Amino acid sequence: MQEIFAARALTKEGWKQDVALGIDGGRIAFLRGAQTPSSKAYRVDTLLPAMANLHSHSFQRAMAGMTEVRASGPDSFWTWRRLMYQFIDHLTPDQMEAIAALTFMEMQEAGYAAVGEFHYVHNQSGGAQYDVQNELSERIFAAARQTGIGLTHLPVLYRYGGANTQPLSGGQHRFANSLDSFASLVAKARDSAQEHMPDDTVVGIAPHSLRAIAPSDLAQLVPLAGDAPIHIHIAEQPNEVSEIQAWLGARPVEWLLDNAPVDAQWCLVHATHMTPGETSALAKSGAVAGLCPITEANLGDGPFDAPTFLREGGAFGIGSDSNVRISLSEEMRTLEYSQRLRDLSRNISIAGEGSVGAYIFTHAAIGGARALGRKAGTLATGYLADIMAIDSTVPALCALSEDQLLDGLVFATDDRVVTDSWSAGRHCVAGGRHIARDDIIARYASAMRALLSSL
Repeated sequence: MQEIFAARALTKEGWKQDVALGIDGGRIAFLRGAQTPSSKAYRVDTLLPAMANLHSHSFQRAMAGMTEVRASGPDSFWTWRRLMYQFIDHLTPDQMEAIAALTFMEMQEAGYAAVGEFHYVHNQSGGAQYDVQNELSERIFAAARQTGIGLTHLPVLYRYGGANTQPLSGGQHRFANSLDSFASLVAKARDSAQEHMPDDTVVGIAPHSLRAIAPSDLAQLVPLAGDAPIHIHIAEQPNEVSEIQAWLGARPVEWLLDNAPVDAQWCLVHATHMTPGETSALAKSGAVAGLCPITEANLGDGPFDAPTFLREGGAFGIGSDSNVRISLSEEMRTLEYSQRLRDLSRNISIAGEGSVGAYIFTHAAIGGARALGRKAGTLATGYLADIMAIDSTVPALCALSEDQLLDGLVFATDDRVVTDSWSAGRHCVAGGRHIARDDIIARYASAMRALLSSL
């Protein structure tokens, strides 16, 4: 039994003062008022539910800063993607594991307790399978074990190179699977997770996007999920919307909602370019919208229609996607600022009235946990102990009331206020530093030296 004593905690019932929280078996065993901490309690300032990072491609963290150069002609998501394919051709399993460990560590230091790894690199450069089919999934598992982060592993089916079943080309061959080989890959990942990973590990599935599968694939894919999450990229770019509409006769979100059993088990990542009708229908489906504001800004995707979606009661969560910048506070801030820049207005990402920071934080925590299949996202007994602690005495926060504290976290400070984080009770960050930071960084630096020598 671990015990934490906090000066304040944001519980399921709201703010509570002088709180003792117990952790047993990775879950919150008790949460109660306490005038003084017990002698064995670990003391923190302010306890919050930790966030689930619902969408990550961890290997792309090593590309950060490599694609910000203007070349001749227009630059877009599609030109960025060509550079990503060139980069990925050089990555070895050892390097992917080292990159994933660094990425997961940075997430935990930013306040994320869990990650949804949207894992589409399965094969060797050129497309041949590894001797162990799920070699690269095993590397993601190893990185999660080293860091202690909660993992929802999402093996990706990527069959085609573009809409209308175009053939794979170039770096896409590292993603390739048939339906049968994909089913084998998922089964092996689940067996390995059950044998080698913590009990809170989840293995879901992810059809990459409508442009990377055939319509008939979905009927065979959905049963593979069982009761685990199903994630899909959708409507990220206008060109994608046009191609799918020309091929399938409907816009991507419209087609998916009409042709797949989309419900609370699903996470639709990006869903940026929707009509108001699609936005409302997605909200009513119960699916989680997976928003990745920093990446969506970096790639020029465009802003999500938060006002319509939230007005209809839609669920959403936050992901770091390309990991060009890992910052929980900045993801939430960028979500709101993208709305303000589009609408020339303020305080938009909220259904009704009240604190925008508190709305974004609390709803993203709950939606993200749902998207990853974790009973988390709030501080209450029986929930996974996915917890973060912040220091409210720093200059950016010390003048704020409790009702303003989450606004300060989202808009006025950065992740350096995070002092501690627990992933299903694993105390991975203490005093602002991950417990394995030095080893993780040393291994990453060595991997990058080897990678750069091969580029």
